[in-house]
Amino acid sequence: MKTKVKPAHINDHNIQTWKTWQTLNTGNTTQNTSSVLLKSLEELGQQLSNETFGIVTKSSYLNRTQISGPYFEPFGINSTLLIDIPQIPVPTFFTFIVFSTFNTVLPVRIATNNDSSQSGTSINGDVIAVKAQTTVNNISFSFSLINNSLIYPQCVFWNFDLLDGIGGWDSTGCELKSLANHTDLVTCECNHTTSFSILMSPYSLDNPALAYITYIGVSISMASLVLCLIIETIIWKSMTRNDTSYMRHVSIVNIALSLLIADICFFIGASVVERGQVTPVGPCSAVTFFIHFFYLVLFFWMFLSALLLLYRTIMVFSGMSRSRMLAIAFSVGYGAPLLIAVITVASTAGNRGYVQEMNSCWLNWNKTKALLAFVIPALTIVVINLLVLVVVLYKMLRRGVGASTQPDEKHALVVIARCVAILTPLFGLTWGFGIGTMVTSALGIHVVFATLNSLQPDESWHSHIRICLCRQGRKNALME
Repeated sequence: MKTKVKPAHINDHNIQTWKTWQTLNTGNTTQNTSSVLLKSLEELGQQLSNETFGIVTKSSYLNRTQISGPYFEPFGINSTLLIDIPQIPVPTFFTFIVFSTFNTVLPVRIATNNDSSQSGTSINGDVIAVKAQTTVNNISFSFSLINNSLIYPQCVFWNFDLLDGIGGWDSTGCELKSLANHTDLVTCECNHTTSFSILMSPYSLDNPALAYITYIGVSISMASLVLCLIIETIIWKSMTRNDTSYMRHVSIVNIALSLLIADICFFIGASVVERGQVTPVGPCSAVTFFIHFFYLVLFFWMFLSALLLLYRTIMVFSGMSRSRMLAIAFSVGYGAPLLIAVITVASTAGNRGYVQEMNSCWLNWNKTKALLAFVIPALTIVVINLLVLVVVLYKMLRRGVGASTQPDEKHALVVIARCVAILTPLFGLTWGFGIGTMVTSALGIHVVFATLNSLQPDESWHSHIRICLCRQGRKNALME
Protein backbone atom coordinates (compact mmCIF):
# COMPACT_ATOMS: atom_id res chain seq x y z
CA MET A 1 0.00 0.00 0.00
CA LYS A 2 1.38 3.36 -1.00
CA THR A 3 1.55 5.88 1.79
CA LYS A 4 1.05 9.52 0.92
CA VAL A 5 3.04 11.92 3.00
CA LYS A 6 2.88 15.64 3.41
CA PRO A 7 6.20 16.64 4.93
CA ALA A 8 6.30 19.23 7.65
CA HIS A 9 6.83 22.73 6.37
CA ILE A 10 8.80 25.23 8.41
CA ASN A 11 8.88 28.74 6.96
CA ASP A 12 12.33 30.13 7.62
CA HIS A 13 11.20 33.61 6.57
CA ASN A 14 8.76 33.73 9.44
CA ILE A 15 10.75 35.27 12.26
CA GLN A 16 8.05 34.45 14.76
CA THR A 17 8.40 30.75 13.96
CA TRP A 18 12.15 30.96 14.51
CA LYS A 19 11.66 32.68 17.86
CA THR A 20 9.14 30.02 18.87
CA TRP A 21 11.63 27.22 18.18
CA GLN A 22 14.34 29.12 20.04
CA THR A 23 12.05 29.35 23.06
CA LEU A 24 11.13 25.66 22.86
CA ASN A 25 14.76 24.55 22.51
CA THR A 26 15.82 26.47 25.61
CA GLY A 27 12.82 25.76 27.86
CA ASN A 28 13.30 23.40 30.80
CA THR A 29 10.39 21.15 29.82
CA THR A 30 10.45 21.64 26.03
CA GLN A 31 14.15 21.24 25.17
CA ASN A 32 13.57 17.98 23.32
CA THR A 33 10.63 19.22 21.19
CA SER A 34 12.64 19.62 17.97
CA SER A 35 14.37 16.28 18.64
CA VAL A 36 10.98 14.56 19.02
CA LEU A 37 9.81 16.13 15.75
CA LEU A 38 12.88 14.89 13.88
CA LYS A 39 12.58 11.40 15.38
CA SER A 40 8.91 11.22 14.36
CA LEU A 41 9.81 12.11 10.78
CA GLU A 42 12.58 9.48 10.74
CA GLU A 43 10.19 6.83 12.04
CA LEU A 44 7.65 7.89 9.44
CA GLY A 45 10.25 7.33 6.74
CA GLN A 46 10.77 3.77 7.97
CA GLN A 47 7.05 2.98 7.63
CA LEU A 48 6.80 3.84 3.93
CA SER A 49 5.93 1.11 1.48
CA ASN A 50 8.58 -0.43 -0.76
CA GLU A 51 7.81 1.72 -3.77
CA THR A 52 9.91 4.31 -5.52
CA PHE A 53 8.54 7.86 -5.35
CA GLY A 54 9.49 11.40 -4.46
CA ILE A 55 7.76 14.42 -2.92
CA VAL A 56 9.07 17.96 -3.22
CA THR A 57 7.86 21.06 -1.36
CA LYS A 58 9.33 24.52 -0.93
CA SER A 59 11.30 23.53 2.15
CA SER A 60 11.62 19.75 2.09
CA TYR A 61 12.26 16.79 -0.16
CA LEU A 62 11.36 13.14 0.39
CA ASN A 63 12.66 10.34 -1.79
CA ARG A 64 12.00 6.61 -1.47
CA THR A 65 14.18 4.59 -3.81
CA GLN A 66 15.70 1.16 -4.27
CA ILE A 67 19.48 1.05 -4.54
CA SER A 68 21.68 -1.73 -5.85
CA GLY A 69 25.39 -1.28 -6.39
CA PRO A 70 27.10 2.13 -6.14
CA TYR A 71 24.88 5.19 -5.87
CA PHE A 72 25.70 8.84 -6.59
CA GLU A 73 22.88 11.36 -6.99
CA PRO A 74 22.08 15.04 -6.39
CA PHE A 75 19.38 15.55 -3.79
CA GLY A 76 17.33 18.19 -2.09
CA ILE A 77 15.66 21.39 -3.16
CA ASN A 78 17.60 22.80 -6.15
CA SER A 79 19.97 19.81 -5.85
CA THR A 80 21.79 21.26 -2.84
CA LEU A 81 23.06 17.81 -1.74
CA LEU A 82 25.14 15.08 -3.30
CA ILE A 83 24.88 11.58 -1.83
CA ASP A 84 27.49 8.93 -2.55
CA ILE A 85 27.03 5.31 -1.43
CA PRO A 86 29.95 3.20 -2.76
CA GLN A 87 28.40 -0.27 -2.84
CA ILE A 88 25.12 -1.92 -1.82
CA PRO A 89 25.44 -5.70 -2.41
CA VAL A 90 21.71 -6.47 -2.65
CA PRO A 91 18.75 -4.30 -3.75
CA THR A 92 17.71 -2.25 -0.72
CA PHE A 93 15.12 0.49 -0.19
CA PHE A 94 16.39 3.80 1.16
CA THR A 95 14.41 6.77 2.42
CA PHE A 96 15.99 10.22 2.12
CA ILE A 97 14.31 13.25 3.69
CA VAL A 98 15.95 16.64 3.17
CA PHE A 99 14.93 19.60 5.34
CA SER A 100 16.17 22.93 4.00
CA THR A 101 14.82 24.95 6.96
CA PHE A 102 15.66 22.72 9.91
CA ASN A 103 18.71 24.88 10.57
CA THR A 104 16.16 27.17 12.31
CA VAL A 105 14.38 24.31 14.06
CA LEU A 106 17.17 22.21 15.58
CA PRO A 107 19.42 23.83 18.21
CA VAL A 108 23.22 23.85 18.08
CA ARG A 109 23.63 21.50 21.02
CA ILE A 110 26.71 19.29 20.98
CA ALA A 111 27.80 16.25 22.94
CA THR A 112 29.76 18.20 25.56
CA ASN A 113 27.54 21.26 25.99
CA ASN A 114 23.84 22.03 26.29
CA ASP A 115 24.35 25.66 25.35
CA SER A 116 22.35 26.34 22.20
CA SER A 117 24.38 29.41 21.28
CA GLN A 118 27.77 27.60 21.06
CA SER A 119 29.66 30.87 20.59
CA GLY A 120 28.02 31.64 17.25
CA THR A 121 28.32 28.16 15.75
CA SER A 122 25.39 27.42 13.46
CA ILE A 123 23.92 24.73 11.23
CA ASN A 124 25.22 25.69 7.79
CA GLY A 125 23.62 23.15 5.51
CA ASP A 126 20.47 21.16 4.90
CA VAL A 127 19.52 18.49 7.41
CA ILE A 128 19.16 15.10 5.74
CA ALA A 129 17.63 12.02 7.33
CA VAL A 130 18.71 8.69 5.83
CA LYS A 131 17.02 5.39 6.63
CA ALA A 132 17.85 2.02 5.09
CA GLN A 133 16.68 -1.57 5.42
CA THR A 134 20.27 -2.72 5.83
CA THR A 135 23.44 -1.59 7.58
CA VAL A 136 25.43 1.00 5.66
CA ASN A 137 29.09 1.34 6.64
CA ASN A 138 30.10 4.14 4.31
CA ILE A 139 28.00 7.04 3.05
CA SER A 140 29.19 10.46 1.87
CA PHE A 141 27.34 13.77 1.68
CA SER A 142 28.36 16.94 -0.13
CA PHE A 143 26.55 19.93 1.37
CA SER A 144 26.04 23.30 -0.27
CA LEU A 145 26.69 26.01 2.30
CA ILE A 146 23.92 28.31 3.47
CA ASN A 147 26.36 30.99 4.59
CA ASN A 148 29.64 31.16 2.68
CA SER A 149 31.31 33.38 5.28
CA LEU A 150 31.39 30.64 7.93
CA ILE A 151 34.46 28.45 8.43
CA TYR A 152 35.70 25.35 10.28
CA PRO A 153 33.03 22.79 9.30
CA GLN A 154 32.18 19.90 11.64
CA CYS A 155 30.44 16.85 10.20
CA VAL A 156 27.74 15.80 12.66
CA PHE A 157 24.60 13.72 13.12
CA TRP A 158 21.68 14.16 15.50
CA ASN A 159 22.06 11.80 18.47
CA PHE A 160 18.67 11.41 20.17
CA ASP A 161 20.24 9.93 23.33
CA LEU A 162 22.63 12.77 24.13
CA LEU A 163 22.27 15.01 27.19
CA ASP A 164 19.96 12.62 29.05
CA GLY A 165 17.63 12.15 26.10
CA ILE A 166 17.31 15.82 25.13
CA GLY A 167 19.29 15.17 21.95
CA GLY A 168 22.21 16.96 20.35
CA TRP A 169 24.78 16.95 17.58
CA ASP A 170 27.48 14.28 17.69
CA SER A 171 30.48 13.71 15.42
CA THR A 172 31.11 10.04 16.26
CA GLY A 173 31.51 8.01 13.08
CA CYS A 174 31.63 11.09 10.82
CA GLU A 175 34.62 12.94 9.45
CA LEU A 176 35.32 15.87 7.17
CA LYS A 177 36.68 14.73 3.80
CA SER A 178 37.04 17.93 1.80
CA LEU A 179 36.14 21.60 1.57
CA ALA A 180 36.00 22.94 -1.98
CA ASN A 181 36.32 26.73 -1.78
CA HIS A 182 35.50 27.35 -5.42
CA THR A 183 32.21 25.41 -5.27
CA ASP A 184 31.25 26.05 -1.62
CA LEU A 185 30.77 22.32 -1.05
CA VAL A 186 31.65 20.50 2.16
CA THR A 187 31.97 16.72 1.90
CA CYS A 188 31.41 14.50 4.93
CA GLU A 189 31.72 10.74 5.29
CA CYS A 190 29.88 8.69 7.94
CA ASN A 191 29.75 5.00 8.83
CA HIS A 192 26.07 4.87 9.79
CA THR A 193 22.67 6.27 8.79
CA THR A 194 20.56 8.82 10.67
CA SER A 195 20.05 12.61 10.37
CA PHE A 196 23.13 14.57 9.25
CA SER A 197 24.25 18.15 8.76
CA ILE A 198 27.27 20.42 9.24
CA LEU A 199 28.13 22.91 11.98
CA MET A 200 30.33 25.90 11.20
CA SER A 201 31.83 28.84 13.06
CA PRO A 202 31.52 32.53 12.14
CA TYR A 203 35.10 33.32 13.12
CA SER A 204 37.70 34.00 10.48
CA LEU A 205 41.23 34.84 11.57
CA ASP A 206 42.91 34.65 8.17
CA ASN A 207 44.89 37.75 9.05
CA PRO A 208 48.25 38.05 7.25
CA ALA A 209 49.73 39.79 10.30
CA LEU A 210 49.33 36.62 12.38
CA ALA A 211 51.16 34.54 9.79
CA TYR A 212 54.01 37.05 9.46
CA ILE A 213 54.41 37.39 13.23
CA THR A 214 54.47 33.62 13.67
CA TYR A 215 56.88 32.72 10.86
CA ILE A 216 59.31 35.59 11.47
CA GLY A 217 59.20 35.05 15.23
CA VAL A 218 59.78 31.30 15.00
CA SER A 219 62.67 31.86 12.58
CA ILE A 220 64.33 34.29 15.00
CA SER A 221 63.70 31.85 17.83
CA MET A 222 65.36 28.99 15.98
CA ALA A 223 68.44 31.11 15.30
CA SER A 224 68.59 32.11 18.97
CA LEU A 225 68.24 28.51 20.12
CA VAL A 226 71.07 27.37 17.86
CA LEU A 227 73.22 30.19 19.27
CA CYS A 228 72.24 29.13 22.78
CA LEU A 229 73.39 25.56 22.18
CA ILE A 230 76.67 26.75 20.62
CA ILE A 231 77.40 28.95 23.65
CA GLU A 232 76.60 26.07 26.00
CA THR A 233 79.10 23.88 24.15
CA ILE A 234 81.84 26.52 24.44
CA ILE A 235 81.41 27.26 28.15
CA TRP A 236 80.33 23.79 29.31
CA LYS A 237 83.52 22.73 31.13
CA SER A 238 84.05 26.02 32.94
CA MET A 239 80.42 26.27 34.06
CA THR A 240 79.73 22.73 35.34
CA ARG A 241 82.18 22.40 38.22
CA ASN A 242 79.62 21.50 40.88
CA ASP A 243 76.52 19.33 40.74
CA THR A 244 74.07 22.22 40.98
CA SER A 245 75.63 24.14 38.08
CA TYR A 246 75.92 20.93 36.09
CA MET A 247 72.21 20.09 36.45
CA ARG A 248 71.26 23.69 35.75
CA HIS A 249 73.07 23.60 32.41
CA VAL A 250 71.68 20.17 31.57
CA SER A 251 68.21 21.64 32.07
CA ILE A 252 68.98 24.69 29.92
CA VAL A 253 70.33 22.53 27.09
CA ASN A 254 67.28 20.26 27.13
CA ILE A 255 64.86 23.21 27.26
CA ALA A 256 66.59 24.84 24.28
CA LEU A 257 66.88 21.58 22.33
CA SER A 258 63.24 20.59 22.84
CA LEU A 259 62.00 24.03 21.78
CA LEU A 260 64.25 24.00 18.71
CA ILE A 261 62.93 20.60 17.59
CA ALA A 262 59.34 21.74 18.23
CA ASP A 263 59.96 24.81 16.04
CA ILE A 264 61.37 22.62 13.26
CA CYS A 265 58.30 20.39 13.47
CA PHE A 266 56.12 23.50 13.29
CA PHE A 267 57.63 24.44 9.91
CA ILE A 268 57.24 20.87 8.68
CA GLY A 269 53.58 20.94 9.72
CA ALA A 270 53.02 24.27 8.00
CA SER A 271 54.42 22.83 4.76
CA VAL A 272 51.97 19.91 4.63
CA VAL A 273 48.77 21.91 5.32
CA GLU A 274 47.10 24.36 2.97
CA ARG A 275 45.18 27.18 4.62
CA GLY A 276 41.44 26.57 4.42
CA GLN A 277 41.86 22.90 3.47
CA VAL A 278 41.39 19.64 5.35
CA THR A 279 44.54 18.52 7.15
CA PRO A 280 46.12 15.26 5.86
CA VAL A 281 45.71 12.89 8.80
CA GLY A 282 48.86 10.79 8.39
CA PRO A 283 51.57 13.45 8.03
CA CYS A 284 49.79 15.86 10.37
CA SER A 285 49.40 13.25 13.11
CA ALA A 286 53.13 12.51 13.06
CA VAL A 287 54.05 16.21 13.19
CA THR A 288 51.50 16.92 15.92
CA PHE A 289 52.81 14.06 18.04
CA PHE A 290 56.36 15.42 18.00
CA ILE A 291 55.28 19.04 18.57
CA HIS A 292 53.14 17.93 21.52
CA PHE A 293 55.92 15.74 22.90
CA PHE A 294 58.71 18.33 22.68
CA TYR A 295 56.57 21.15 24.07
CA LEU A 296 55.82 18.92 27.05
CA VAL A 297 59.54 18.12 27.36
CA LEU A 298 60.17 21.86 27.58
CA PHE A 299 57.73 22.28 30.46
CA PHE A 300 58.87 19.17 32.32
CA TRP A 301 62.51 20.33 32.22
CA MET A 302 61.34 23.67 33.59
CA PHE A 303 59.63 21.68 36.32
CA LEU A 304 62.87 19.78 36.98
CA SER A 305 64.76 23.07 37.26
CA ALA A 306 62.33 24.17 39.95
CA LEU A 307 62.66 20.84 41.76
CA LEU A 308 66.46 21.11 41.62
CA LEU A 309 66.23 24.58 43.10
CA LEU A 310 63.96 23.36 45.89
CA TYR A 311 66.10 20.28 46.56
CA ARG A 312 69.40 22.16 46.76
CA THR A 313 67.85 24.87 48.94
CA ILE A 314 66.38 22.46 51.48
CA MET A 315 68.98 19.65 51.39
CA VAL A 316 72.03 21.78 52.20
CA PHE A 317 74.31 19.21 53.85
CA SER A 318 73.41 16.11 51.85
CA GLY A 319 72.68 15.29 48.27
CA MET A 320 72.35 12.48 45.77
CA SER A 321 75.02 11.66 43.23
CA ARG A 322 75.21 13.37 39.86
CA SER A 323 74.45 10.13 38.00
CA ARG A 324 71.33 9.54 40.07
CA MET A 325 70.10 13.09 39.49
CA LEU A 326 70.65 12.65 35.74
CA ALA A 327 68.74 9.35 35.71
CA ILE A 328 65.77 10.90 37.51
CA ALA A 329 65.86 14.04 35.35
CA PHE A 330 65.87 12.22 32.02
CA SER A 331 63.23 9.73 33.18
CA VAL A 332 60.87 12.54 34.19
CA GLY A 333 61.92 15.04 31.51
CA TYR A 334 61.31 12.66 28.61
CA GLY A 335 59.39 9.73 30.09
CA ALA A 336 56.40 11.70 31.40
CA PRO A 337 55.92 13.70 28.15
CA LEU A 338 56.21 10.51 26.09
CA LEU A 339 53.57 8.80 28.24
CA ILE A 340 51.17 11.74 27.94
CA ALA A 341 51.73 12.06 24.18
CA VAL A 342 51.20 8.33 23.56
CA ILE A 343 48.04 8.18 25.68
CA THR A 344 46.68 11.24 23.86
CA VAL A 345 47.18 9.83 20.38
CA ALA A 346 45.89 6.39 21.42
CA SER A 347 42.70 7.77 22.94
CA THR A 348 41.81 10.35 20.28
CA ALA A 349 43.27 9.16 16.95
CA GLY A 350 40.05 7.43 15.85
CA ASN A 351 37.51 9.42 13.83
CA ARG A 352 40.01 12.23 13.12
CA GLY A 353 39.91 13.26 16.75
CA TYR A 354 43.66 13.73 17.28
CA VAL A 355 44.52 16.65 15.00
CA GLN A 356 42.63 19.73 13.92
CA GLU A 357 40.46 19.15 10.89
CA MET A 358 41.67 22.25 9.05
CA ASN A 359 44.46 24.80 8.69
CA SER A 360 47.18 23.51 11.03
CA CYS A 361 48.90 20.44 12.43
CA TRP A 362 48.08 20.70 16.11
CA LEU A 363 45.96 18.95 18.72
CA ASN A 364 42.21 18.88 18.14
CA TRP A 365 40.00 21.10 20.26
CA ASN A 366 36.46 21.13 18.83
CA LYS A 367 35.88 17.40 18.63
CA THR A 368 37.86 15.64 21.38
CA LYS A 369 39.50 18.44 23.40
CA ALA A 370 42.84 16.65 22.84
CA LEU A 371 44.55 20.01 23.34
CA LEU A 372 43.86 19.68 27.06
CA ALA A 373 46.56 16.98 27.11
CA PHE A 374 49.02 19.81 26.61
CA VAL A 375 47.31 22.70 28.38
CA ILE A 376 46.62 20.91 31.68
CA PRO A 377 50.18 19.56 32.25
CA ALA A 378 51.77 22.83 31.11
CA LEU A 379 49.70 25.14 33.30
CA THR A 380 49.93 22.71 36.23
CA ILE A 381 53.73 22.92 36.00
CA VAL A 382 53.52 26.71 35.84
CA VAL A 383 51.50 26.80 39.07
CA ILE A 384 53.82 24.31 40.83
CA ASN A 385 56.92 26.24 39.74
CA LEU A 386 55.51 29.49 41.10
CA LEU A 387 54.77 27.81 44.44
CA VAL A 388 58.28 26.32 44.53
CA LEU A 389 59.74 29.74 43.77
CA VAL A 390 57.86 31.30 46.69
CA VAL A 391 59.08 28.57 49.08
CA VAL A 392 62.68 28.82 47.87
CA LEU A 393 62.83 32.60 48.10
CA TYR A 394 61.45 32.42 51.62
CA LYS A 395 64.06 29.84 52.62
CA MET A 396 66.94 31.68 50.98
CA LEU A 397 66.05 35.05 52.48
CA ARG A 398 65.47 33.53 55.89
CA ARG A 399 68.94 32.00 56.09
CA GLY A 400 70.84 34.64 54.14
CA VAL A 401 70.86 33.13 50.67
CA GLY A 402 72.32 29.76 51.56
CA ALA A 403 74.77 30.59 54.33
CA SER A 404 75.91 26.98 54.60
CA THR A 405 76.66 26.51 50.93
CA GLN A 406 79.82 27.19 48.93
CA PRO A 407 80.07 30.44 46.92
CA ASP A 408 79.72 28.60 43.60
CA GLU A 409 76.64 26.81 44.92
CA LYS A 410 75.19 30.12 46.09
CA HIS A 411 75.70 31.65 42.68
CA ALA A 412 74.16 28.62 40.96
CA LEU A 413 71.09 28.71 43.21
CA VAL A 414 70.58 32.42 42.59
CA VAL A 415 70.83 31.93 38.82
CA ILE A 416 68.41 28.98 38.90
CA ALA A 417 65.96 31.04 40.96
CA ARG A 418 66.25 33.87 38.45
CA CYS A 419 65.80 31.39 35.59
CA VAL A 420 62.63 29.93 37.09
CA ALA A 421 61.35 33.39 38.02
CA ILE A 422 61.72 34.59 34.42
CA LEU A 423 60.73 31.51 32.43
CA THR A 424 57.73 30.34 34.46
CA PRO A 425 55.65 33.55 34.23
CA LEU A 426 56.71 33.98 30.59
CA PHE A 427 55.58 30.54 29.45
CA GLY A 428 52.56 30.63 31.76
CA LEU A 429 51.44 33.99 30.40
CA THR A 430 51.99 32.80 26.83
CA TRP A 431 49.77 29.75 27.20
CA GLY A 432 47.28 31.72 29.26
CA PHE A 433 46.72 33.78 26.12
CA GLY A 434 46.68 30.47 24.22
CA ILE A 435 43.65 29.37 26.23
CA GLY A 436 42.06 32.72 25.42
CA THR A 437 42.33 31.98 21.70
CA MET A 438 40.17 28.87 22.21
CA VAL A 439 37.20 30.84 23.49
CA THR A 440 37.31 34.13 21.57
CA SER A 441 37.99 35.42 18.08
CA ALA A 442 39.35 38.78 19.30
CA LEU A 443 42.27 39.61 17.00
CA GLY A 444 44.24 41.28 19.79
CA ILE A 445 44.46 38.11 21.89
CA HIS A 446 45.52 36.07 18.86
CA VAL A 447 48.23 38.62 17.97
CA VAL A 448 49.59 38.66 21.54
CA PHE A 449 49.63 34.85 21.68
CA ALA A 450 51.31 34.56 18.27
CA THR A 451 53.97 37.07 19.31
CA LEU A 452 54.73 35.52 22.71
CA ASN A 453 54.57 31.95 21.43
CA SER A 454 56.86 32.53 18.45
CA LEU A 455 59.44 34.51 20.45
CA GLN A 456 59.45 32.46 23.67
CA PRO A 457 63.20 31.73 23.77
CA ASP A 458 64.10 35.33 23.00
CA GLU A 459 61.90 36.99 25.60
CA SER A 460 64.42 37.72 28.35
CA TRP A 461 66.10 34.39 29.01
CA HIS A 462 68.37 34.27 25.97
CA SER A 463 69.20 37.95 26.05
CA HIS A 464 69.91 37.89 29.79
CA ILE A 465 70.95 34.42 30.94
CA ARG A 466 73.12 33.69 27.88
CA ILE A 467 75.13 36.88 28.46
CA CYS A 468 75.57 36.02 32.14
CA LEU A 469 76.80 32.55 31.27
CA CYS A 470 79.27 33.88 28.73
CA ARG A 471 80.71 36.38 31.18
CA GLN A 472 80.99 33.80 33.93
CA GLY A 473 82.60 31.34 31.55
CA ARG A 474 85.24 33.85 30.40
CA LYS A 475 85.91 34.85 34.01
CA ASN A 476 86.47 31.26 35.09
CA ALA A 477 88.66 30.58 32.07
CA LEU A 478 90.90 33.56 32.88
CA MET A 479 91.18 32.50 36.52
CA GLU A 480 92.47 29.13 35.39
